[in-house]
Amino acid sequence: MDNNESNPQGKLEIIAVKSFKSYDEMYKIVDFLNKTLKDKHVIFGLTKNHGKGTMSITIYET
Repeated sequence: MDNNESNPQGKLEIIAVKSFKSYDEMYKIVDFLNKTLKDKHVIFGLTKNHGKGTMSITIYET
């Protein structure tokens, strides 16, 4: 399936978001997932909330 067929505007669609206690090496897991699953039309994002000491992982469909 062509990327433009699944998402005509070329925007990323959020599939899921999960927050958890901050973990310093979580970026390594997100990097691994992005490299391994890039041909599956998903992208993983990671954000850190310094004030709360939490992180959120977001899964996007491309």
